[in-house]
Amino acid sequence: MVIRDDIFYVGVNDHQLDLFEGLYDVPNGMAYNSYVIKDEKTAVMDSVDRNFGDEWIANIKAVLGGSAPDFLIVQHMEPDHSANIGRFAEEFPDAKIVGNAKTFTMMKRFFGTDFADRQVVVKDGETLSLGSHELKFVFAPMVHWPEVMMTYDSTAKVFFSADAFGKFGALDVEEDWACEARRYYFGIVGKYGAQVQALLKKAAALDIQTICPLHGPVLSENLDYYLNLYNTWSGYGVESEGLFIAYTSVYGNTKKAAELLKEKLEEKGCPKVAIADLAREDMAESVEDAFRYGKLVLATTTYNADIFPFMREFINDLTERGYQNRTIGIIENGTWAPMAAKIIKAKFEKSKNITFTETTVTVNSALDAASEAQIEALAEELTN
Repeated sequence: MVIRDDIFYVGVNDHQLDLFEGLYDVPNGMAYNSYVIKDEKTAVMDSVDRNFGDEWIANIKAVLGGSAPDFLIVQHMEPDHSANIGRFAEEFPDAKIVGNAKTFTMMKRFFGTDFADRQVVVKDGETLSLGSHELKFVFAPMVHWPEVMMTYDSTAKVFFSADAFGKFGALDVEEDWACEARRYYFGIVGKYGAQVQALLKKAAALDIQTICPLHGPVLSENLDYYLNLYNTWSGYGVESEGLFIAYTSVYGNTKKAAELLKEKLEEKGCPKVAIADLAREDMAESVEDAFRYGKLVLATTTYNADIFPFMREFINDLTERGYQNRTIGIIENGTWAPMAAKIIKAKFEKSKNITFTETTVTVNSALDAASEAQIEALAEELTN
């Protein structure tokens, strides 16, 4: 696949994988992207997952037509992108390996060698000339590992963005970019919003016409759309008007309360009300929705003097990713000692700019006239 002029795609699609990083459901697989820049000197951008070394090497050889690459540029040492560095070194013994100091420290830890006799160690802002292509290295620590760097080809106006602007899903499957990119971002990068904001400031100074990430499709049209989404996500802003209700329910009564609230919100003109049973729906998608909307309602039972385990996990997922700038409403349920609201508020004590609604709904076992009136009041507050 030709990306632009003499830049070629040599990555692979993985449909063997069921859980990315052992955690995220990937029904449409994953792409591990790698690229070749052909010039007076030839550079390969990153490796691929260990299960696809043969395919990757074959792709490189097919593009090069018998010649050998001069450089392997390692932007990110996570194994889905670095696992075949050793294989590359064996296949192309004269090629140099380009990375920063932290890259080679990690390489030694992963593989027992840092290829000391073949290293090209670069610093932030340094350049590497391939001939007509001038590559500038842009360090992006903690987006989302400390060694991450990205590469700007000032000749072709191409930004090789490592894991940034990536998404779940193989490239041979058609699907909405934003949905799976959002789930990917908040699952994997979401904790590091400040670092992504710093990267976006660096990127703003570059004339970028194409973005080549390590996962997901190459982006070459309407780049402002993708950049603006990343700015919203990393700034913990509100992407879509609406509200997300996340609930857990043991015997169905908390579910009824959550569904009644959804009904009341829609009657009052709320533009979008998403709802999820945290015990049954993909947790990463629920995290994605919590960050997408500006308002969140948490509905759960008191359980072992705490809150229901799936709700506890969900809140932990939010707070460890820096959840902030949101309004939260609470529906608590408890037969003899409802404690969920108190516990939930305590879990957000260290979160920034969280506003709790004045109305808290308390259900004692099952809905009654009093709790239904509270739901009406909560819906009114959330739509005003």
